[in-house]
Parts: sequence; structure tokens; C-alpha cells
Amino acid sequence: MPEEVLFESESTRTRASVAEYLRAVADKLDAGEPITLRADEQSVTLDVPAEPTFEVKAERETSSAGGSAELSLELELEWREGEAGDAESDGSLSIE
Repeated sequence: MPEEVLFESESTRTRASVAEYLRAVADKLDAGEPITLRADEQSVTLDVPAEPTFEVKAERETSSAGGSAELSLELELEWREGEAGDAESDGSLSIE
């Protein structure tokens, strides 16, 4: 299935700024409200269903030249367009 990027933004921010952004997203999710993403001329509004699939991934990517590794933390919500969503499991997931 081809992928269409609806919105993309990448910038260096402080941890506090990232936390503030994630809190705003969490507040919208908690309230069941649509989330509007905006950056420069880009804008997209997403109505996240009550039970999206939630993926958490930590990765280490090393360059072929042997330089320093790049670490990433990815938090992803997925659902089928037009569907209410269906949680696959309520497996234990926590942050310590």
C-alpha cells in the first residue's frame, strides 16, 4: 500500500518543549477531541478513534562509516480510515 505523507515536521526542541507538545496531544486524546497539527503552511486534523493501535519503538541506527549511532523513540497511533478502531490487546506497557 503506498504511503501518503499528510503532515511532517522536524525540529530541534528542548525536552520541556517536547513534553508540552505531548501533553497537548494527550489532553486532546483524553477528551476525545480531534487533533490538529500545524507547522508553517502545513495543517491536518485527525479524529483519533477510541481504540487505535499504539506502537512504541526504540531504535539505534548506526552509519556504515562507523560514526556515532543515532537513537530514536517512536510513538505511533494507527487506525483504518473511517473505522472506530479495535485494540489488539491490553498488554502491559509502562514508562519507568
